[in-house]
Amino acid sequence: MSAKILVVDDEPDLKGLILQKFRRQIRDGSVNFLFARDGVEALTMLDDNRDVDMVLSDINMPRMDGLSLLGKLQESDDNLSTVIVSAYGDMANIRTAMNRGAFDFVTKPIDFVDLETTIAKTIRHVGILREARRRQLAAERAHASLSRYFSPNLAERLASDGETIDLGGQRREIATLFTDVTGFTTLVETLDPEVLEPLLNDYLAGMTEVVFAHDGTVAKIVGDALHVLFGAPGEQLDHATRAVMCSLALDAFAREFRRLWNERGVALGATRIGVHAGPAIVGNFGGSRFFEYTAYGDTINVAARLESANKQLGTSICVSGDVAARADGFLGRPIGDLMLKGRSEPIRALEPLTPAEHAEPRTGTYLEAFAMMEAGDPGSISAFAGLVGSCGADKLASFHLKRLLNGATGTRIALD
Repeated sequence: MSAKILVVDDEPDLKGLILQKFRRQIRDGSVNFLFARDGVEALTMLDDNRDVDMVLSDINMPRMDGLSLLGKLQESDDNLSTVIVSAYGDMANIRTAMNRGAFDFVTKPIDFVDLETTIAKTIRHVGILREARRRQLAAERAHASLSRYFSPNLAERLASDGETIDLGGQRREIATLFTDVTGFTTLVETLDPEVLEPLLNDYLAGMTEVVFAHDGTVAKIVGDALHVLFGAPGEQLDHATRAVMCSLALDAFAREFRRLWNERGVALGATRIGVHAGPAIVGNFGGSRFFEYTAYGDTINVAARLESANKQLGTSICVSGDVAARADGFLGRPIGDLMLKGRSEPIRALEPLTPAEHAEPRTGTYLEAFAMMEAGDPGSISAFAGLVGSCGADKLASFHLKRLLNGATGTRIALD
C-alpha cells in the first residue's frame, strides 16, 4: 500500500533532495510525495487530496507558518499525523508544535536516514489509528442496525397511548435483568470487522428475540450488554416469573451461541446474567427532542451488581431472593448472602435451575452441603469436597470449598 506524504516547505532545493533520497521507495510505489510552499497552499492541496497519510512541515514559512498550519489540521476531522521540521536550536517552537498535537519532529539540517525512520514510524502509527477507527465504525454500524430491535411492546404502547409514558416517569414494581459477555471488549480488539459484525448482530438479535418471547422490554443495548425490564411499560403481575424464565432461556441461547463460535476459532466468553425485583422509577427521560425509556433506582443497581458477581462466584445467572420469592414455582440453589458494593446489608442470591437440572442428584448433594455450611457444621467442607470431586465442573461448589478451606464460615460472602 502506498503512503502519501505532503511536504510543506518554502526551500526550493528540498523537493529535489527528497525525490532523490526516496527515489527507490517512489519507484516501487511504497511512498508518494506532494509538495506545498506554505500553509495556505498545503490546506488547498489537502482539500484536493483527501487520501494524504501524513504531513511533513517546516515551521518558518510565508503567509501561514507551520504552527498555524498545525492548528488548522487539529481543527479538522482528518486528524492527520504531522511531523514538524525545524532548526535544532528552535526547541521552543518544537515544544509548542508537540503540545499542539504534532506526532514527531526532525531537525535541520535534515538527516535523511532519521527522516526515513521517522516517516516509517509515523505511517505505522497512521495505520494503527485507521484500523482502530475502521473497527469502531464496524461496531457502530452493527449497533445501529439493531435499533429495529427496540422492544415491540414499548413501541406499541408509545404509539397507542403516549401519555402512559410520561416525561419524568413513574414509580412501579418491576423485575430487571442485565447481561454481559465476559471479555468482549478485549475480544473486539482481535477481530476483523467482517467477523465482528455477524457475531454481534446475530448475538444481539438472538438475545432480544428471547427477551421478546417473554414479553420483556429491552431498555438499552450497550455493546454486547443488554438491560431488560419486566413490568414496564405495561404492568405484568408475573414480572418476576417472566424474568427468571427469560434468564434461563437467555443462558441456554448464549451457551449454544458461544459453542458455535468457539468451534469457529473465536474465543467468545460466557454470558453473565443478573436479576432483581423491586421498586424503580421508569419512564421517558431526556427531554422532548431526545428521550430514552429507562429505569432508575436501587433495584437497577442491585441487578447490575448481581450480574457482575457471577464472575467471582463462577455462576452464569445470579438472581436475588426477592425475585425467587415472587417467581411462581422457582427452582434453584442458594448461593449465599452477598455483601454488594454500596449496601450495608447482605442480599440473598440464588442460582435458578431448569427442572432437569434441579432433578439431578448433584443438586440435592449441593443443597445438603449448603445447609450444613449455613448451620456452621464443619462437615460442610467434606460435603463440598465430595461434590467437587464427583463434579469438577461445578464452579459454585468449588467457590464455597475454597472459602471454607481459607477459614470462612457461614453463608455471608464479601465480594471484591
